[in-house]
Amino acid sequence: MTLMNCDPATGSCRIPDAAPILPQGAKQAPGGEVTLRYIGDPMCSWCWGISSTLEELARYCEQKGIGFTLSMGGLRAGGGDAWGPEFREFLRREWTHIAKVTGQPFGFSLLSAKHFDYDTEPACRAVVVAEQMLDQKRPVASATLAFFSAVQRKFYVEGEDPKNVDFYRSICEDASLSFEDFRAHFATAAARQAVYRQFAQCGEWGVRAFPTLLLDLAGDLKQLSSGATTAASVIERIEHLLGARTD
Repeated sequence: MTLMNCDPATGSCRIPDAAPILPQGAKQAPGGEVTLRYIGDPMCSWCWGISSTLEELARYCEQKGIGFTLSMGGLRAGGGDAWGPEFREFLRREWTHIAKVTGQPFGFSLLSAKHFDYDTEPACRAVVVAEQMLDQKRPVASATLAFFSAVQRKFYVEGEDPKNVDFYRSICEDASLSFEDFRAHFATAAARQAVYRQFAQCGEWGVRAFPTLLLDLAGDLKQLSSGATTAASVIERIEHLLGARTD
C-alpha cells in the first residue's frame, strides 16, 4: 500500500479496497450495546490531525454512557513506499497541509533521515500491548487513547522512530506502565497475533480508509465518518441515530 493514497480533500488515507462495511454481526465491544468505534493508525497523518476531535468524542461517550473502542487498522503494515525524494516530498506537502487545516503541530526532522522504513505495524502493536496492560485501569479507552496520542506526537512532532522499542519508554512512564513489562510483551508472537487480529477485524468491517468512526448498535454498524471530521458533526450523527432507535 502506498501512502500516496491519501486524499487532502476528504482527510483520509486509504488501504486496498475491501468489502462494504458489514451491517450486521460485528463482535460487540464491552461497555454496552452502543459503542463508538474508532479505527485508525498511529502513523496515519490524518489520524494525528483529528487527535483533539477524538479526545472530545471520548469525553462525550464517557458522559453519555456510550462505549468507546480503538481498533488498529494497519495502514502500512510491513512498509511500502521507498524512502526516496519523491516520498519525502509527498510527506512534507501532506503534513504541511494537515497542519494548516487542523492546527496540529508537525516536526519535519524525520524527513532529513537518509533511511526510514514507514512500517506502521510496530506502532499499532504497541497500542494493542498498552491496551492489554491498561486493562486493570478505568476507563481503559481513555487511557489507551492517551497512549495512542502520545505515540502520534512523538512520531509526528519529535520525529522519532516507533519501530524502536525504546521509543515507548517515556510514553510508558507517563502512562504509569512498567516499561520492562511492555518491552517483554511487545516482542512476543502473541502481541503480533493480537494486532493482526485487529487488522483482520477492520477488514471484516470493510474499513479501508483512516480515520474512520463507526457506531455499533448491538452489532448493527453505522458509518459516522471516514476521513477528517469534527466532534460536533459526529455527535449530531450519533444523536440522530440513537433518536431514530427510540422513535
